[in-house]
Amino acid sequence: MTHMKDRLTLKPQLSDFTALVLHHIVVLLLTHSCGGQLQLSGTSQPIVAMVGDDIILPCHLETAVDATGLTVEWTRPDLEPSVVLLRRDSVQLQHEDNPLYVGRTSLSTNKLKRGDISMTLSKVKLSDAGTYKCLVPKSGPESVVELTVGSVSSPYIDIYKVSNGVMLDCECRGWYPEPEVLWLDGEGNLFSAGPTETVRGPDDLYTVSSRVTVEKRHSNSFTCRVQQRTINQTRETHIRLSADLFMVQSSSAIRISICLAVCIVSVGAAVLVVWKWGRNKTKNTHSSTELQLLTDGEGNREKLVTKSEKITYLNKTKEKLDEDLQNNEGELQHVHQVITTLMNQKKDLKNQREKLTSQQQENKIKIEECKKKINNIPMFDRGNKWKKQGEKLPKLKNREKEHEEMLENTEKLLESTEEMINKMTERKGKLERDKEKIDKLLKETDREREEIQRKLQSEREEEVNHPITTA
Repeated sequence: MTHMKDRLTLKPQLSDFTALVLHHIVVLLLTHSCGGQLQLSGTSQPIVAMVGDDIILPCHLETAVDATGLTVEWTRPDLEPSVVLLRRDSVQLQHEDNPLYVGRTSLSTNKLKRGDISMTLSKVKLSDAGTYKCLVPKSGPESVVELTVGSVSSPYIDIYKVSNGVMLDCECRGWYPEPEVLWLDGEGNLFSAGPTETVRGPDDLYTVSSRVTVEKRHSNSFTCRVQQRTINQTRETHIRLSADLFMVQSSSAIRISICLAVCIVSVGAAVLVVWKWGRNKTKNTHSSTELQLLTDGEGNREKLVTKSEKITYLNKTKEKLDEDLQNNEGELQHVHQVITTLMNQKKDLKNQREKLTSQQQENKIKIEECKKKINNIPMFDRGNKWKKQGEKLPKLKNREKEHEEMLENTEKLLESTEEMINKMTERKGKLERDKEKIDKLLKETDREREEIQRKLQSEREEEVNHPITTA
């Protein structure tokens, strides 16, 4: 009886052991069928990812066996430590990962069950570019995946008026690897431009710029295209020029800036208001004098003998006050509009100043880069390279001078605008005070008119009720 009980107790344990043995037998059979090792497959084509993307680096067991319990390693040989992902005993061991990859690599549990051990890499960085190896220890050869990382942005175009046409300056920031810049006309045909200027920033991203001078064409449409063939990326910006730009002639380069043009117009409008204000100063002073006389006008009104004369005087005074109030409200509204325009202009000028300051700093970096390149050219190789850099440096210095002049003009306009805002605000305050004074005088004038009219009415009624008789 005891012997039978022991056999019943051992039965479930034997069952579990048998299942485990069968699992290992299946794995061994599959390994044997694959030439004695688990075979891995990946991709022969480079994987391209953009900065900030989440990307999957492919790796599969050629036989779709459950890989949940297998040890999986992903490494990058050029790093130390080289491990970017390690999974052992069904657990991902993040403490084994290279610090650059902690929390950014993972495997899919569902895919592992189908023999897919592809690695997901999150929030890709430029530094992630390189060769990755996928490995199941004690298996066949590792699988190799090449990752290429890129960064792109859209170009923008600045417009300059020059003596022989219009200059278009295309600039694009934040590219990797270094891209090329192409110019196309309205029909999509390429046309030649000056050499592309390239600056590599401290973040390893490239800023490229290219200038081209164009003449009047059929469509007046142009495209700046920035492309990078390695990562198969293209960005472009289209621009259509007004025919008027080609009719204006200038002996020197003039920056066409909408912001500055609007600013100049706004300042002109403000100056016109000030001129009008100065022109009417005498009239306004006269009105102010009349207001003062009306305020202290009790003495004048006492000199008027009859009530009828006083009413006539008050009626004229009311007409004058109504006219002054209408003029005051009209000028107050106009001054308010000018202040609003000047405030918007001040905001635009500050934005313009920031942009010019940024461009000035970038140009200084380009000048320093150009000087370094010139100094680093070997003596035996100072041919075309020397000439190319030597031609580029004067252009950069001319651009620096243009930026300085534009920044100086912007600062002057900003100073004038702030001064004009202060004057207009002061004028607005005076007009508001005058308006309050006129309103008060109108109320007093109406009250006095009504009081005199009541007295006149009362006297007339008295005369009717008590006529004067003579002997």
